[in-house]
Amino acid sequence: MVLPQQIIQETIERYQTRSASRDRNFRKLSLGSVLNVDTPERVNRRLERIARNPVATSLLSAAKISIDNLSTEEFNRIVQERILGQRDLMSISYLEYGLRVSQSICRIILRSRSGKVIGYGTGCMVSPRLLLTNNHVLSSIEEATSASAEFNYQSSTDGEMLQTSVYELDPMTFFITNKQLDYSLVAVKEKSNGIPLSQFGWNPLIEEQGKVILGEYLNIIQHPGGEPKQVALRENQLVDLLDDFLHYQTDTAPGSSGSPVFNDQWEVVGLHHSGVPKMDEQGNYLTIDGSIWTPAMGEDRIAWIANEGVRVSRIVEDIKKQQNLSQIQRNLRSQLFDGSQPLKPIVPSINDKQTMNNNINNGTVTWTIPLQVSVSFGQAAITQSAAAGTIASSAELPSVTVNQTPDSQIPKTQPPDVELPDIEGDSELQAELRQLQRLRQGEISYYDEAQDKRDRDQYYSEILSELNSLNKSQLYNRLQQLLKTTHTKRLSYDPKQHLYPWVDLQPDLKIRSIYSQLEFTPEQIIQEDLQIEKMRASRLQEIMLRESLTTAKLIENVNVLEADLPFNCEHVVPQSWFDKASPMRGDLHHLFACETQCNSFRSNSPFTDFPDFEEAIRSNCGKSEGKKFEPGFGKGEAARATLYFLLRYPGFINNSNQEYKPENLEILLDWHKKFPVTEHEKHRNAAIASSQKQGNRNPLIDFPEWADLIDFRLGIG
Repeated sequence: MVLPQQIIQETIERYQTRSASRDRNFRKLSLGSVLNVDTPERVNRRLERIARNPVATSLLSAAKISIDNLSTEEFNRIVQERILGQRDLMSISYLEYGLRVSQSICRIILRSRSGKVIGYGTGCMVSPRLLLTNNHVLSSIEEATSASAEFNYQSSTDGEMLQTSVYELDPMTFFITNKQLDYSLVAVKEKSNGIPLSQFGWNPLIEEQGKVILGEYLNIIQHPGGEPKQVALRENQLVDLLDDFLHYQTDTAPGSSGSPVFNDQWEVVGLHHSGVPKMDEQGNYLTIDGSIWTPAMGEDRIAWIANEGVRVSRIVEDIKKQQNLSQIQRNLRSQLFDGSQPLKPIVPSINDKQTMNNNINNGTVTWTIPLQVSVSFGQAAITQSAAAGTIASSAELPSVTVNQTPDSQIPKTQPPDVELPDIEGDSELQAELRQLQRLRQGEISYYDEAQDKRDRDQYYSEILSELNSLNKSQLYNRLQQLLKTTHTKRLSYDPKQHLYPWVDLQPDLKIRSIYSQLEFTPEQIIQEDLQIEKMRASRLQEIMLRESLTTAKLIENVNVLEADLPFNCEHVVPQSWFDKASPMRGDLHHLFACETQCNSFRSNSPFTDFPDFEEAIRSNCGKSEGKKFEPGFGKGEAARATLYFLLRYPGFINNSNQEYKPENLEILLDWHKKFPVTEHEKHRNAAIASSQKQGNRNPLIDFPEWADLIDFRLGIG
């Protein structure tokens, strides 16, 4: 990756204006004590952090030194000698930790639109899904879409190159960048040839100060010039600290763009982004042999005198300030800061019930967070004390129970692709997760076509016997009555129980977003919705503790929370069209997995066909414009689900500008014919028709040819 000249020039200017401060630091360092260079406040914070840092304490433990038995003076002396770089001998565990964190560092391969490799950079995983690098490496979503992250591009102990794993970046799901701080944070797709991204671990970003002081040595793990992974151990000494940047002196090669800069405890303290070249009096860059450098020589020929990195604390501040993030983006961002991530993730046992205390029983979910909150989004009544006023309603309102929970018992978010812990109680979610496990083990089939045909023919037996004698209106009415009377189980809206574990499962046993085809494991999307429920409950609890609510005000707050924190589920017929009424809200035939970004992107717009859809600039969710929406994928499924709704619930889709008119039916019928019924839809239909679910079926999936025999206009109000 060629460093932009503007970045180099800005670095030179900062370096030159700080010459007086840097000279003072050098003079203090020449006196021999690294503890006397930085300010007393920063030194104290550094010593306090070292005292509780596991890497530092393990180094002292290996030397049989107990911190508890040391005086302040003795502790400072030993820290200075053994930890802050004043002696060359280090415990072997120092290298073990370095090897551990190095797994999360990758080579970024930059490509043109045609797929040609045009450069390289370095990146570092800083959460289970997010990668950090420079803005000048990945400056836009477009550039990130064409790039990829390559892990294990390095040699083994016998000199042979390891097998690498290349992962696509996923900037449509998450991308934040800041040109001034020269960083970009981008999501990475979770699998490459079946290998989970989580196996490479991640290094958390720490906002807390005390990670490094002036005079300490720094370490850089990198892919310089796109070469195999290399490490510069203690070759860079921190010599100046600016508001946003670090300057570290080196006599060796510069760092690679996007490389993480570590302290000796292997905490990320900076993001390397530029260097200071040696220059003559005329301002020409000089080569390592003293001649004048030209661009044709390559940057590796420049004589660099210092490196510059962006302070990680400033990057964290900027990430936290970001607004206008979708719920899935906020969830991904929160994983950066929960404080629980190890250098390499430790997958909890699925039998460890302490990992997450989610007790699901009778539609009530209990989450253990700083407040223990039980919320039921089913038929419930809320009663407050007489002093605060009484609220009692049969509407879908949450009931909330609160108990204080010690911070030490707060569960941490699991990494993705990990099965949920066992859930106590004989819940439907527990049963369906067991069924999913049996399917994975080959004990049951995904879809039994022969049995489904027998069930289908029995379901429609009376209609089939007289089909030839029915006109379009009569067939509509007969089907409408059949769908209604066989809809024997009216499910609540709870996709984590009723939709994700089994009904919306794809043939490869994954869950895919209907509009974007973004891929999840069932456990992952269940976990995300559980997290959303937590956040809803926490915010609702804050509201209820802060103010007295009337029934109307409480319903309003619940609606706002659901809009701000939607599940990863799409109602193909928007909820606002039927006022979130039951049983429409929980009817699985028009519910599909859909990440919250696409859910919000569509809003409540009706489907349409844009003339320029293929050429238009659009998101991977589709195109939304002027209260109309054309999905990127899933047109056949969406059309058949909407046609089912017109059959099952006549009059709830109104003839208005915001919803469907009779002429809009042609779009749905066209999509139905262009995109044939899939095995996934047949599996869904059979699963929903079972006695464990709703009991009714979608005729457009069972008999696609019936679409021309039904007068769907009767379903529009």
